[in-house]
Amino acid sequence: MAGSQETYGKKEREKKRLKKQEEKRKKREERKANAEKGIDQDNMFVYVDHNGHLVDTPPDPSLKVEIEAEDIVLGIPPKEEGEEEDPVREGTVDFFDSSKGFGFIIDAENKERYFVHVSGTLQEIVEGNRVQYELERGQKGMNAVKVKKV
Repeated sequence: MAGSQETYGKKEREKKRLKKQEEKRKKREERKANAEKGIDQDNMFVYVDHNGHLVDTPPDPSLKVEIEAEDIVLGIPPKEEGEEEDPVREGTVDFFDSSKGFGFIIDAENKERYFVHVSGTLQEIVEGNRVQYELERGQKGMNAVKVKKV
């Protein structure tokens, strides 16, 4: 009968097993040493107080705020009555290339930049014009449509 052969895979698995044992032994010794110094796991925890700051003491239960599950709104809250948003917006033509038929409009309120195509214009526009427009979702974001000079 032939003796067992030590293959490369067997050697590697044995090395991993021994390394794991050694790590466990070091952790155990470290815990013992910390226990002797007075450092235990209770001192290693970090808590978050009611203001969101990291502290080493548990939070005060009297400052805890109860929240009803029905009060939590998932998603966009419904619009309230009388809160109609005007679809017509105003802005300035930042860039417009009439040879290629597209450009960009900067919104007057939020300074967002919106794409505009010549097919979405009602009048001829050039750079610097004040315009009114409506927004419509396009392939790559919001597009300005029904664009006309002010």
